[in-house]
Amino acid sequence: MTPYDALLLVSFGGPEGRDDVLPFLRNVVRGKNVPDARLRSVAEHYYLFDGVSPLNGENRRLLEAVEAELAGASIALPLYWGNRNWHPFLEDTVKRMASSGVRRALAFVTSAYSSYSSCRQYLEDIERARAAAGENAPTVDKIRPFFDHAGFIEANRARLAETLSEIPPERRPSAHLLFTAHSIPLAMAEGCEYAGQLEQVHSRVAIDLENPKSIAYHSRSGPPSQPWLEPDILDVMRDLARDGVRDVVVAPIGFVSEHLEVVYDLDTEAQRLAQELGLELFRVRTVSSHPRFVRMVRELVQESLTAPPRECAADCCPRVSA
Repeated sequence: MTPYDALLLVSFGGPEGRDDVLPFLRNVVRGKNVPDARLRSVAEHYYLFDGVSPLNGENRRLLEAVEAELAGASIALPLYWGNRNWHPFLEDTVKRMASSGVRRALAFVTSAYSSYSSCRQYLEDIERARAAAGENAPTVDKIRPFFDHAGFIEANRARLAETLSEIPPERRPSAHLLFTAHSIPLAMAEGCEYAGQLEQVHSRVAIDLENPKSIAYHSRSGPPSQPWLEPDILDVMRDLARDGVRDVVVAPIGFVSEHLEVVYDLDTEAQRLAQELGLELFRVRTVSSHPRFVRMVRELVQESLTAPPRECAADCCPRVSA
């Protein structure tokens, strides 16, 4: 018998219309001293896409695929979905789970890596949602970070192969592979294994490729005085252009799904710079609902059914104040 009676998808959330954008952004920065003028500037990125982040749509497709995958393996767990920053909110979902009689749930978070914002903060989100649900709140166990799972590596490798096939064969071996991730404050990075995990993933994804390769970061925010992980992708692209590189393949391995930070920072901002520099930029899709990634979710669920998920150390991934 399974020790769990539900599977909970936990994600960041994203707006789904122009009127959602500023309320969503205010949720993202709640508790931080971020000027409203800064939020309105960021909102312009969302308005380029009519205020719709791709993330919620990605999660709906992932849920549908995971539901079918679990059914095919005779794993009878109802699926729930709750977000940190937008509807469906995690607190509302956990309350609904409690009222439906769920007593112990397994949580899959759409972030593969270890850092405060990508791991520990989700644990805090879950506990806050449980507290709001009251004494009937289910116990929720978070599935471990999965950056090193074969399914995540293989799905990223398949996505990379799809994009490399778009480059003319004679140019393919010299294309520069630029693996990217969301930057985080340097103080936060020093307290977790985020950067090292990204190094592991980029090495394993490109293990059989002799192309030149490197890692870059994007989507930094916060005060200019606060150092963040570098190099920035735009600086790297300028260096590559100076070195005579013609083709750049950008693979956002730091993301599980298509985020606004991917479609704006890479498909809009980086693509615009590539055109100015005379670079051909090819963007790799995130793993999203790739069949191997979906199978990985099922394998992680099965792993958790046979042994309790690994717990994070009490002092891992500490919060860092801006």
